[in-house]
This record gives sequence, structure tokens and C-alpha cells, in this order.
Amino acid sequence: MDRAMLPRQNTFAGLSLILNRAAERRDETTWINEQASAPNARYLLLDAAGEAFMLRDREALRWLDIREREQLIREAPASFLGLINATPHFMLVLDESAPIGSLEQALDARRMSLRSAGLQLAAEEAGLFAYAKGLSHWQREMRYCNRCGASLELIAAGHRARCTNPDGAHLHFPRTDAAVIMLVEYKGACLLGRQAGWPPGRYSTLAGFVEPGESLEDAVRREVAEEAGVIVDEVRYHSSQPWPMPASLMVGFIATASSPEITLCDRELEEARWFTPQQIIDGLADGSFLPSMALSVSYQLLAGWLQLRAGLDLDALVADSHPR
Repeated sequence: MDRAMLPRQNTFAGLSLILNRAAERRDETTWINEQASAPNARYLLLDAAGEAFMLRDREALRWLDIREREQLIREAPASFLGLINATPHFMLVLDESAPIGSLEQALDARRMSLRSAGLQLAAEEAGLFAYAKGLSHWQREMRYCNRCGASLELIAAGHRARCTNPDGAHLHFPRTDAAVIMLVEYKGACLLGRQAGWPPGRYSTLAGFVEPGESLEDAVRREVAEEAGVIVDEVRYHSSQPWPMPASLMVGFIATASSPEITLCDRELEEARWFTPQQIIDGLADGSFLPSMALSVSYQLLAGWLQLRAGLDLDALVADSHPR
């Protein structure tokens, strides 16, 4: 792949560079308890809706230490996230009856959603927030066994759920739904679409979920054909991005169309059209074009394509179109 098409680190990605998930030790109850009571243990606090507690005066997560955890929310079970430089990191999730206002005051904190905080947090903290939100969503949704209906209990430091039915004791694991997201190009132009409910001028790359028995590449070809009637031949991997909103993994691709003909097929899109780099420049300048939010891999796909095909910096173009 051309080096210019190689992505910058996608938001929420790259945790493996700093976090040791220590998955092999999640069943070691004694070790997990030792980590949870360690003087340097840190706790990420989420409310019942998956919003994180952040510092009131800075764009950073409001981590709790062991003393604060024991004094304020001892009853909330801790899920192990992993180790960063030998420092144990855990997640705490409040239930719906928790005194949110009192906790915000005691911690001098405010709450923020992952979508809002993603670009404001440092990369490390954004990734940890995404990890915790995805895990907490699964824990919240998986309360009953889908095989027998019995209640589930969390084990493995919050990473597995075990059926309480003594006749089955089925295990359930966190799941991630794979979705493909793709920038399709044809002779110097890229295919972008918009949905009816989006802000005026907002365009994004096409995307869709992978179906059973389908490869990622086949999913790209099917989704583009279903949404825009465009036939794709070559499909090249670009990058991936955790997207726990609520439980997806976005797998990004660059694809090449065999013809430019567009036919909206499944009514998911209000419009789909080809954009040249110059049309994007002009649209940003006059306000008729808005790229997808910089939080998403869709933005990175477009940024890489503009850099390769026209030597353009999408960040600079967007900044110039929205002067302070």
C-alpha cells in the first residue's frame, strides 16, 4: 500500500502499545483481589448509561484511587482492564440508583459520553474509555442465559458470564459485531453518501455490518452494491477501529469500482455521489460539504485518500473552512 494511504492511529485504537490486558490471569481470584487492593490501583468510573466521570476543569478521566473506591462506592464490583507500567486499572459501573450528583460533587467531576470525549481525551485515555464502555455494555445486556433463561453471574474479573443453572452452567463471552467501512474510488473521484437525518452537507464513506458466512471483502462488495448500486472489484485493507457504540468493530477498506454508475437500491441513503478532490475543497469552502466526524475511521479514510491523490491535508482544509 502507498505510504500516504497508511492511517494515522485511529481514535480508540492502539491500546496494545501501553496496556497489558493480562487475560491469562483473569481467573486467578487471589491475584485479581491483590491488584484491586494495591495502593496504586486506578478505577475508571462509569454511570449506568456508560458515561465516564471526567475531571471538571480538564479534558481527562477522573480516576479513583483505592481509598476513594472504598469510601464512596465499595459495593460496585470491579472489572479488571489490565496493567499499564505495572499499575492495575479497573472499571466500576454504577447502577441506576447511584447518587450521581453527590458523587460528581465529591469527586469534583463531570460526566461525558464516549462520542463527546473521544477527541478531547489523550489517546491512551480515549482507548481505555472505549474498552470500558464496550465491556460495561456487554455486562449490562447479558444478564440472562440465552439458552435456558437463568440469570448470569460475572466471572473472570468481569470478562465472562456464567449461567447459574446447575444443569447447564453455560459460559458467555463479550461479543463484537464486525462492520466494514469503505472509501470507494473511481478514476480520481471517491464515492460518498449521506443519510436523510444528517446535517446539511454531511457526507461519509459507505458502511455496513458483516453477515453470517461472509468475508470482509465480500461484505464490502455487497454493501456498496446494495446501497449505491456500484460494482466493486479490488478491495484493500486500510485499518480498524473499536467502535463500542454499542458493540462494533469498524474494519476500514479502500475499494476500486469497475464503473461509476450509481443506483440507490436499499433506500438507506438519501444521496450518493462521486467527489473529486477539487469538489471537496470547493464544498468545504462554501459550506456545502461536511466530512464525517474526525472521531471515526471514515474521516481517516478520506484524509488518506486526499493526501495520496492530491497532496491535501483534510485537517487543514476543515480548519480553514471553520475559522475561529
